[in-house]
Amino acid sequence: MERTVVRCAEGHVFSTASFPMQNLGTGRIGPGRLLRCPRCARLRRSVPVGSEKR
Repeated sequence: MERTVVRCAEGHVFSTASFPMQNLGTGRIGPGRLLRCPRCARLRRSVPVGSEKR
């Protein structure tokens, strides 16, 4: 199974085996998803590390 590296809203970087609704694209619902961060143990908005805007 492919893993996706993501960054949560608090700045923690981690990988996840599933990134829900990844195939819908950023134009439809945006790049962020709610995932449980393993560092802060809360649901946080997370984005793939490669798709961040600076």
